[in-house]
Amino acid sequence: MEPGPPGGSRPAERGPCLSSPLGADQAASASWLSAAGAEPGRYPLAVAAVLPAGGCGERMGVPTPKQFCPILERPLISYTLQALERVRWIKDIVVAVTGENIEAMNSIIQKYQHKRISLVEAGVTRHRSIFNGLKVLAEDQTDSKLSKPEVVIIHDAVRPFVGEDVLLKVVIAAKEHGAAGAIRPLVSTVISPSADGCLDHSLERARHRASEMPQAFLFDVIYEAYQQVTYKRDLYAAESIIKERISQEICVVMDTKEGEEHVGHLLEEVLKSEINRVKVTSGALCHAGGDLQQIILEQCYNFVCVNVMTSDFQETQKLLSILEQSNLSILYPVVVVSVHFFDFKSVPLSQKMENLMWIREFAKEVKKRNILLCGLLICYPQDEQKLQESLRQAAIIIAALIKERNSGLIGQLLIA
Repeated sequence: MEPGPPGGSRPAERGPCLSSPLGADQAASASWLSAAGAEPGRYPLAVAAVLPAGGCGERMGVPTPKQFCPILERPLISYTLQALERVRWIKDIVVAVTGENIEAMNSIIQKYQHKRISLVEAGVTRHRSIFNGLKVLAEDQTDSKLSKPEVVIIHDAVRPFVGEDVLLKVVIAAKEHGAAGAIRPLVSTVISPSADGCLDHSLERARHRASEMPQAFLFDVIYEAYQQVTYKRDLYAAESIIKERISQEICVVMDTKEGEEHVGHLLEEVLKSEINRVKVTSGALCHAGGDLQQIILEQCYNFVCVNVMTSDFQETQKLLSILEQSNLSILYPVVVVSVHFFDFKSVPLSQKMENLMWIREFAKEVKKRNILLCGLLICYPQDEQKLQESLRQAAIIIAALIKERNSGLIGQLLIA
């Protein structure tokens, strides 16, 4: 950290340049904004700042987060707040801190008499923390002391040596271009590695710059961008969590009597051994499907229906009928893998596949009721070693179908 007066009018060294250079018009705009600072309460451009301060000190390897580390017995973040407070045209300063540190942050604000500071709980990532700060500024509630700014500055809570001149430049550039940020010439050598990890070439430092804080944005631009990115991320995350939760159980369905040997039991055992952290159960279609009804009541959303040789699609049709009557698929998509064992010596594979191709049309119909149907062929009988390998391949395919719930595979006939 370079020595210098915290929050002084200029940084200790030459300040960072701008990614958008100032022109004559911007310089003129800068003059009126700077002059407005001399008249408290009169700001031709509403400016606020957001400081993400939710770090936990992992990179420094210390128990105290960097922003709370003492410098001359005073927390580092206090110096940064002072630097921003001295810029009188910054109306509001929002600091995002973790819930466990809000009390400590309030104590710092009171002890060092900081003004214009509002606290918001940080998110699990820096991206989330900034977004939480922006949301507070965007709400513009009647009972809130905060109002939506025209330009918002985003700065690091652990960088106290920022001068008003730099803040002014990024704000004016953001007002004109929508976004701006500080940059510095590259000091370190940046290399591009080859595929095998060796040096391919190094970047020409004179042609590149390092991006730094502070950055500034038109508020509506950055807020809309964060909303769109966060919305998509939230959707993907929610979808992933839901898929994980409804993929925790697989029911192997076969038309068999108690104690009767069935090739479906072999598949069930392989599924249990090959798929980790997933409960594999079995249910019978006989006896009015009592076992199966109980499994459906327990909300299992994944079914492997075993059809042996000449029975073709009969078991799967029975299962689909039961599922449609149960209305199970109203809540979540139900995956049904129709497994067909066939004797390739007596029935050519091409003929068997041709006979089952109508599964595509049937899959289109049941998809309307949120049931995802696809088929899987397994050669049988065959020697034990080859059968085990086929069953393992089948287990891998089934696990992928259930986990991904890929609608692109609906109606497809796969071969293990």
